Amino acid sequence: MHTPSHRLLLLLALLSALALPALAEPDEQALGKAQGYPVGGNIFNWASMPYRVGSWSALDKVPGVLTTPVKPSATPLALPKAAKATEIRYRHRNFGYSLDEYLERQRITGLLILKNGEIVAERYRYGRTEDARFLSFSMAKSVTSLLIGIAVSSGAIASLDDTASKYVKDLAGSAYGETKIRHLLRMSSGLRFTERYDGQDDVARLSRSSATGNPSVIDVLRSISDRQAPAGEKFVYASAETEVLGRVLSAATGRSMADLTTQWLWQPMGAENNAFWRTSLDGQEVAYAYFNASLRDWGRLGLLLANNGKAGGQQVVPLEYLLDATDAARQPAAFKPYRATPYFGYGYQFWLHPLHERSFGMQGVHGQAVFVQPASGIVMVQTAVYAGAGGTQDPDAYAERASFWLGILQSLGGNTDRY
Repeated sequence: MHTPSHRLLLLLALLSALALPALAEPDEQALGKAQGYPVGGNIFNWASMPYRVGSWSALDKVPGVLTTPVKPSATPLALPKAAKATEIRYRHRNFGYSLDEYLERQRITGLLILKNGEIVAERYRYGRTEDARFLSFSMAKSVTSLLIGIAVSSGAIASLDDTASKYVKDLAGSAYGETKIRHLLRMSSGLRFTERYDGQDDVARLSRSSATGNPSVIDVLRSISDRQAPAGEKFVYASAETEVLGRVLSAATGRSMADLTTQWLWQPMGAENNAFWRTSLDGQEVAYAYFNASLRDWGRLGLLLANNGKAGGQQVVPLEYLLDATDAARQPAAFKPYRATPYFGYGYQFWLHPLHERSFGMQGVHGQAVFVQPASGIVMVQTAVYAGAGGTQDPDAYAERASFWLGILQSLGGNTDRY
């Protein structure tokens, strides 16, 4: 039984704990906490500090950025919380960490973990909330791929072995125009396209063209002409190839990518919130980046993929296409894990984990990811504001994310046997 003096000491201890400041989130002041995490003031500064947190979760609020909405389902798919809590732990560089420690170590804005359609963990950081629409960067490439697969199954695209110029007449006679859709999906055109994220490369030219129209996006695509390897021979990352695929989609169907995303993906999978594509001045959605969605709807998309393209008993994404896109065992030798890159393999705009159990991901620069292992029903969604665009610029952040994913699989009963 506590004496009055014991109760007083307990009360003082509680008040002291309440008075302690909350743990700071990594680099929160540089990222704009004191200013309320503002969005950028125009189309040229929205990606710089201190606008990253604000802009990357509300891109449609940036002045001058054009967007096209994607409408949700009238009957959203429920994502119930798991009845039993499971501790997520992982090891990185021989040290063990918890989920909370991961968040304290990395610049994560949103994290969602699903197991068999139930929420195991859901966290928002840097003042973000569940209604934020998070920027995908190149996760959008995988969305474009899914639309291509559905377009083939519907007959709008006759064959993956058609060339892009069969559908996009403005690319007739150009190197990209004469490249097969299949080779564009694998980023294996063989054309030289620079993507260093230094503001002076080809991807910067492509991005500026979508925002300014001078030169036009088509002019930039037509200017890429140096074929350094035969098409289909090897993987070389190039956002332009996905931009061509987006234009193939719109030309083949006569519809906008936003309309296709609404009808073919967002509504069948049971999306809860509006999403949106960033749109170029010429009216075409930017297919290689800039799709924006809530954390849970990214999770629902991951769940659709974990269910092998099925939702509500309907085969939304053709199974054979999805397997061709995401199964390392189906890839030519040059596209398998450890061959396409030192770690990941590459399918049809999807990254393939080096695990025996089919595991794959959608990835975007600065830490965006949706990772999926269908057999275990495990999905991880992460949105982030990493300092570096890619693994060569911010290697430990990306290495720790890979360790965290393996820890999630181990904690939730997934398979982590290496490829």
